[in-house]
Amino acid sequence: MRIRSNKGFTLIELLIVVAIIGIIAAIAVPGLLRARMSGNEASAIGSLRAISSSQQAYSSSCGQGFYAKGLSTLADPPTAGAVAFISPDLGTAAAGASLEKSGYEVLMDEATDGVDNTSAGCNPLGIVGALSSSYYTTANPISAGSTGTRYFWSSTLGTIYVDSTAPIGDTAGNVAPAAGAVLQ
Repeated sequence: MRIRSNKGFTLIELLIVVAIIGIIAAIAVPGLLRARMSGNEASAIGSLRAISSSQQAYSSSCGQGFYAKGLSTLADPPTAGAVAFISPDLGTAAAGASLEKSGYEVLMDEATDGVDNTSAGCNPLGIVGALSSSYYTTANPISAGSTGTRYFWSSTLGTIYVDSTAPIGDTAGNVAPAAGAVLQ
């Protein structure tokens, strides 16, 4: 006489478990993607705030009232052993060059309404003419709708502006942009 073993799962039981896992994944994945985009946007806002505060510190202590034209100038410590004005992850871009951080392209450059200063500031590796009377900075998603949905802009004024439809293309540093709303 043969004794039948009841060990293991039937095909129906396995299909039910797979279907339940698929339903849970379909519910959870969009929420995780939204959370990731929200985190990327928070990082972009934090980057613009860090740039703004480091520019103010640089202007008052090192730039003789002028601002750095590039993030690399802010990353150059004023004296040996001193701390740079901005963190190394943001200080890798030269004037007019952008960097990628947390799904956003961050750019800082001198503003079109700025006046150049021929001084090198107080940085040991300072470049003569690396200062300007105003600047602007932008943070645009690398892949709109995937890495972020909002575009950010800030300037010498220190206010961060946001637009959800298109990049804010203003390059003036002493006036509010034509598009975008103040970030609340």
